[in-house]
Amino acid sequence: MYGRDDAGYRNAGPRPRGGWNRRRFVGALAGAAAVVAVPSPAPPPEPRADGTPPHGTPPDGTPAGAGNPAPESRPTHPAATGPRPLYLGTYTSGENGGKGIGRASYDPATGTVTGAGVLAEVPDPSYLAVHPDGRTLYAVDEREDGAVTAVRLADGTVLGSRSTGGSAPCHVSVHPGGRWLLSANYGSGSVAVHPLDASGAPGERTALVTHSAPPPGPGQQGPHAHQFLTAPDGKHVLAVDLGTDTVYTYRLDTTHGTLAEVSRAAARPGAGPRHLTFHPGGRYAYLANEVDDTVAVCAYDLESGRLTIGDPQPTGSRAGVTNYPAQFVVSADGAHAFLANRGDNSIARYAVEADGARLRLLGTVPVEGDFPRQIALSPDGRLLFAANQRSGTVGVFHVDGGELRLAGEPFASPVAVCAVPL
Repeated sequence: MYGRDDAGYRNAGPRPRGGWNRRRFVGALAGAAAVVAVPSPAPPPEPRADGTPPHGTPPDGTPAGAGNPAPESRPTHPAATGPRPLYLGTYTSGENGGKGIGRASYDPATGTVTGAGVLAEVPDPSYLAVHPDGRTLYAVDEREDGAVTAVRLADGTVLGSRSTGGSAPCHVSVHPGGRWLLSANYGSGSVAVHPLDASGAPGERTALVTHSAPPPGPGQQGPHAHQFLTAPDGKHVLAVDLGTDTVYTYRLDTTHGTLAEVSRAAARPGAGPRHLTFHPGGRYAYLANEVDDTVAVCAYDLESGRLTIGDPQPTGSRAGVTNYPAQFVVSADGAHAFLANRGDNSIARYAVEADGARLRLLGTVPVEGDFPRQIALSPDGRLLFAANQRSGTVGVFHVDGGELRLAGEPFASPVAVCAVPL
């Protein structure tokens, strides 16, 4: 598979079987965004016979985290002792790829990673997400006929796969209530919703949205949905589209799994927004713009779901280096943010000021690898993991406030594109 740098597939990696190239699946679309409600699936399950709520749902039925830190902002936990699990996303297409979802462990004190084989042989599992109850792992199958797959963490059993209704899905997340799975189809520029049953397995799609307006941005042939996540209020979900330079806000019907668009936030033409991460306070978010190598602070209205994108700011990349910022993470206390820079091969460090309204660049640290596609903080916030696609390594850093210190030699992992520490 082509290692994707989403602005134009500039970084060729192992070729996919059958010669698949995502370029052939994108094209200019006209008209307003089309919301397709899929009629057949039943809503997620009611409480179990013993009276307990369905898989991952809090006793009061409200989304876990609603009004609290965003789903991708992990709470601070006491320092863990003993080995902790680490799951690794990869591309399986091509002779240099992995064999499925990688399984490893890490020492929370030293950051040392030890390999443990393959959790499940899922095809091209390039992005991973864990259910809020910690029992199920979800992966995108980033292929022409895109799918999402659920794997039980206890024994690696594949619980089921469902079509995302589009091509090249590159992002998956779980609504904090635990009943809905959200995915973004990069190749076809669409986002999908699936219900989750009591076991964590996905059902048939309940909604599919294609981003057919506004027109593609400069240099783009069509929409490229790159991320689909839940806002801190739990009622709205946001889709980041690199191809249309737009972040779309939808209201998610948590009974039926349908979507209704409520607003659009326009990035600068040619910015190429890729990844959005919320500050724990919920009123601000940080956007990585892949194509023009910038970041932006965004204001978010919790009531309406409206996002407002601020002015472009630097990523810390060196002059003369072609750089594609990939992903933000924010510390649980909201004091610092970190950004993966592909090309510059660094992690930018920011101080977060004014209750989340301002980012101040502190500097960068080298990842000691090539093309950091994704970064993640450990649950206790003491370690940062960087998945380096081209070098096939996972770098681990000790986190001390806004400082990062490399924790020994990077861990070798085939075409490392995602690392999820638990």
